[in-house]
Amino acid sequence: MADNELLDNYIDVYMTSFKYIGDLVSAPMKQYQLSFEQFLIMRDLLAGRTLSISDVAKHRGVTRAAISRQIKTLLEHDYIVQDRDATDRRRLYLRLTPRGEEVTNALNTAIHERFYRWVDVIGQPDAGELLRIMRRVSNEIIK
Repeated sequence: MADNELLDNYIDVYMTSFKYIGDLVSAPMKQYQLSFEQFLIMRDLLAGRTLSISDVAKHRGVTRAAISRQIKTLLEHDYIVQDRDATDRRRLYLRLTPRGEEVTNALNTAIHERFYRWVDVIGQPDAGELLRIMRRVSNEIIK
């Protein structure tokens, strides 16, 4: 395949598919006014992780300011609260509210169903291969 043809095929696939992957993944979050990143924070909390804003920023590799904006929305929607550490009153930990648990469970279910519908369409071997290639691109090119 000529170099230009390979590039043209890449552009075609990008414009018709990969450009919209993020939208497909985050679609269930829209009804709760959440980003996928905000959902992931809630998912970590539901899994029992004890997190502060600094913990989330470090884990995601972003600034505290960026996480603070995401946390602010979660607080405003009553999805999480901040609890003071009993031994260090300066430290605040995030905790899901009952509403936050309900929303996180609903989104976990929606994402699970959505993902496995995709796997049913393309098959588990191709889904695994796609993820392997995406991880390789992430590790070798993007990072």
